[in-house]
Amino acid sequence: MSDTVAIRVDGLQKSYQQLQVLKGVDFKVARGSIFALLGSNGAGKTTIVRILATLLKPDGGRATVNGFDVMSQPAQVRESISLTGQFAAVDEILTGRENLVMIAKLRKVADPRRVADDLLTRFGLADAAGRRVAAYSGGMRRRLDIAMSLIGDPPVIFLDEPTTGLDPEARIEVWQVIQNLAHSGTTVLLTTQHLEEAENLADRIAILHDGTIIVSGTLADLRELLPPAQVEYVERQPTLEEIFLATIGSKQVQR
Repeated sequence: MSDTVAIRVDGLQKSYQQLQVLKGVDFKVARGSIFALLGSNGAGKTTIVRILATLLKPDGGRATVNGFDVMSQPAQVRESISLTGQFAAVDEILTGRENLVMIAKLRKVADPRRVADDLLTRFGLADAAGRRVAAYSGGMRRRLDIAMSLIGDPPVIFLDEPTTGLDPEARIEVWQVIQNLAHSGTTVLLTTQHLEEAENLADRIAILHDGTIIVSGTLADLRELLPPAQVEYVERQPTLEEIFLATIGSKQVQR
């Protein structure tokens, strides 16, 4: 595997009884980039994340994370990653600092309190460090959840629909956190149904539909799939939402 590639997926397949969810998925993610996996409910986004995180075995194909095979080297993969699900996995009874210290101790990180304080500052939670998480806003909880995921400095982080249930202001807070992760060199694989989220954050975008990746590339690449912008009073480029709906629609017509 090239040192420039953090995640590689080749021909990934997965079925649940008679339902084939993944029908041969292929993509790769560059190190230090944000890769957005777009798809409707049931498209298979979470299934891909669970396979890459070694929580689920594929029926076929191959996947590597940080140079390690998810099937033959699961322990090394787990040491390389962190996973944040759709809902913040924080203990509401504990304070923000106590949550971080607890995870740091479980991961046997040196000087857990220093690590906790550094992350609280980094994620803008230092002023709320001594408050119970039950009193945090949705955006604060999600920021704390992502901070907990970064303990131990994993080179790859999976964010499975990280802004689910958040209001617009909290979503923007989380977007800033995700951008900062990539700027610091962390590779981020982001699954989302929010097209605006992918449009604002991702270096590359893949659309998952009917068990396969039907288009993949930068936002500029995807815009080229639609007719050129028409000049009326102003020139307007197609949004990612328009690209997504047009692409999905064309695939459904062809079937």
